[in-house]
Amino acid sequence: MNSIIRMDEELHRIGTSSVFFDVYHKDSFKQPARETWIDGWKVEYMAIADPQTIDQTPIVIVGGAFQNFNSYKYCVEQLFHCGPVILIDLPSMGANQQITNRDSGVSAAVLELPDLAKILVEWLDIIKIQKISMMGMSLGSVVASCFADLRPDMIDRLVLMGVMQKTRKSWRMILEESLKLMQENRMEEFGQAVILYLVNHAKLDQTRMSPTAKRLFFRQMAEFNPTERLRYEINCQRLLRLKDVPIPQCKTLVAAGQYDSFTLPFENANFALQCPDVEFALIANADHVPQLQRRKETMRLFETFLNHQSIQHLDGIIPMTREQMQVMERRGEVRVEVSQPETILTHRYLQQMISVHIADLNFFGVLLHLNYANDLTLVQASPRDLALHLQDEEGDFKIECLIFESEQSSIRALFKHGDFGVADRLLRYIERQKHQARQYAAVV
Repeated sequence: MNSIIRMDEELHRIGTSSVFFDVYHKDSFKQPARETWIDGWKVEYMAIADPQTIDQTPIVIVGGAFQNFNSYKYCVEQLFHCGPVILIDLPSMGANQQITNRDSGVSAAVLELPDLAKILVEWLDIIKIQKISMMGMSLGSVVASCFADLRPDMIDRLVLMGVMQKTRKSWRMILEESLKLMQENRMEEFGQAVILYLVNHAKLDQTRMSPTAKRLFFRQMAEFNPTERLRYEINCQRLLRLKDVPIPQCKTLVAAGQYDSFTLPFENANFALQCPDVEFALIANADHVPQLQRRKETMRLFETFLNHQSIQHLDGIIPMTREQMQVMERRGEVRVEVSQPETILTHRYLQQMISVHIADLNFFGVLLHLNYANDLTLVQASPRDLALHLQDEEGDFKIECLIFESEQSSIRALFKHGDFGVADRLLRYIERQKHQARQYAAVV
């Protein structure tokens, strides 16, 4: 394929690592990204190294939809023990703002995730690097898996974190809802929803996600400019169209946060079980963003694996056997019964109330029974417009629902979670229900 390429001035000298890689220093992340153009698509990257390991196998990091290079500022130093690091942002991913092809004007939305992997293959051919290890996180894990499928000969070791082979219905509904909130310009709610989906709010006491990090993450989402909104939509639609993630045949580490509520640990484990040469581990007390919550433990895990060493006895890491993976719990949070199960659903627009009985619930969803079968039609016609009313010592409150399944008299719903205050209140409500259940059990 003919390529239109604009490289850095030193491209003609790229054959030696000492020329291609910049020596890492404290201001490395203040430097602008380097660029390569391939058929009108822009690849942004940083190539940095410690002089002591500059000639070892490079580690290519493909981040998720939201990470920029600064996200890895405090992560790469440990990885230098393994070799030089290449941070890469493909069109419309990470901090790469490109949403249209420079030459043809077509939208980046035409690029599916395997297409992005093909661009990465071509870029590595251009810079003449023949062997790499690769790390893919979240959305980047799909690109990394596709790359490993296209060029297994190039991969020394592969690290995937937050990966699943097939998308579940509830996961797709959450992504679709976030898109609708953004399209309706409900940006404060959108920003809170994205954080509440990616960060397991029910486990903040274990993950210890700092309020400052959560607030900055929220503001980043809520203040999206038009280009960032379009990039978010492009990446969401890529994921929603995803049917299958290829299984890598190379030596692979699959990792997940112990409390990941976005790509569930058992989904990561199921992916790992299909890999012929794999190690699997949970990162203790972390969710979908272990690199923010348990950075030292996460990077130590990756460094150890990439250095061909055993991951069996690392602090904060829970390695699992195939037998353990096969019997992992699918549900992250137990469901509880409530002391006042009779309540109502109300409609966002219509002046109608639906009488329901709460069978059980947890932070993420609820099982309801309709008291009147005739209400099923309205429920099925309003999958994102109903709110469940709850009552506690603080009074009445409601939480919006996404109807997951509805048949006969039963309704399964996901909680939307677009408000930090309501999410905190629901957690307090659930804890009260658990406390009352313990008290009742003690008396009985």
